[in-house]
Amino acid sequence: MILTVTLNTALDITYRVPALRPHSSHRVTEVTERPGGKGLNVARVLAALGHEVTVTGFAGGATGHTVRELLSRTAGVVDALLPVTGSTRRTIAVVDAATGDTTQLNEPGPAITPAEWSAFQAAYEQLLRSASAVALCGSLPPGVPVGAYAQLVRTARALAVPVLLDTGGEPLRRGVAARPDIVKPNADELAELTGSHEPLRATRDARRRGAHAVVASLGPDGLLAHTPDGHWRAAPPARARGNPTGAGDSAVAGLLSGLVEGLPWPARLSRAVALSTATVTAPTAGDFDRAVFEDLLGRVTVTPEVSAA
Repeated sequence: MILTVTLNTALDITYRVPALRPHSSHRVTEVTERPGGKGLNVARVLAALGHEVTVTGFAGGATGHTVRELLSRTAGVVDALLPVTGSTRRTIAVVDAATGDTTQLNEPGPAITPAEWSAFQAAYEQLLRSASAVALCGSLPPGVPVGAYAQLVRTARALAVPVLLDTGGEPLRRGVAARPDIVKPNADELAELTGSHEPLRATRDARRRGAHAVVASLGPDGLLAHTPDGHWRAAPPARARGNPTGAGDSAVAGLLSGLVEGLPWPARLSRAVALSTATVTAPTAGDFDRAVFEDLLGRVTVTPEVSAA
C-alpha cells in the first residue's frame, strides 16, 4: 500500500466560461467537483496506475463530507481521513475556454486543534506500518505546526518507509533537514529554499541541505533530478498545450510508483514527465490522458546532466 498525506484537503470546483473578463458577469458553461489537495490528486493517479493507495489527512464540515462522498467513488483509493470540527476548504478554478488559461482561488483551510493534530500523528504512525512508501503533499492548514512535515518525515524514516515531500516555504525548509528520500519542489519553491534561480545549482544545494534526492519541476521544460545514482534532465518531445492543473501531482505519482516498483531513475523520470504532460492535455483538469501517457513513455528525453557533479 502507498500512503498519501494531505493535511489541507479541498473540494476542487472548476468553472468553465467562454472567456474570462475582469469586472464582468460570466455565464458558466460547465461545473465539476472532485476531491482535491495534492495528496488526493497523487492518490487518484496512483490508483489509475494499478497501485493500492490509502489517503489520510483532515476532513470536516459539509465540504469535508462532500469530499469523502466523492472519494468513495474513486476505485482503488481507501479513505483514512480524520474528522475535524472545522470545515474543509474549497478551491475554485475558472477556466477560460478561449485561451485555456486557468485562474485559481484557494481558501486557507480549517483551523486544526492540538488534539486533532495529536490524533493525526497517532493514526499516521499506524498507517505507516503497512505502507511501502508515503507522500507528504501540499500546504499546512492553520493550527498545524510549521515543522509538521519534518516530524512526519522523521516518523517515516524511523519505520524505514521511503518518504517523498512535496511542499514549499518554511515547511519545505524544515522538512528537507529531516532527510526525506525525495523532495519535489517546483522552480519557485526551489529558488525560495536555496536563494538560487539557477535550477542546477539549486538542486545541488537542496540536496546538501538533507534531501536524499531532489527532483525539480520546471513546468513545460520537464524535470531536473539530482540523486545519489546520477543527475538527469527529462523533457517531453514538445511543449504541451492545455491546463497544467494537477500536472505536478501526476509527476509525484510517477516518481512514487517508480520508487515502489524499483525502477531506475531514468525510467522514473520518464514516467513522471509522461504523466505530467498527459495531465496538461487531458480534457478534465487533474486527470491524465492515458493514450497520451502511453504514447509519450517511449519519447520522453532523459539525458545525463554531466555538469552536476
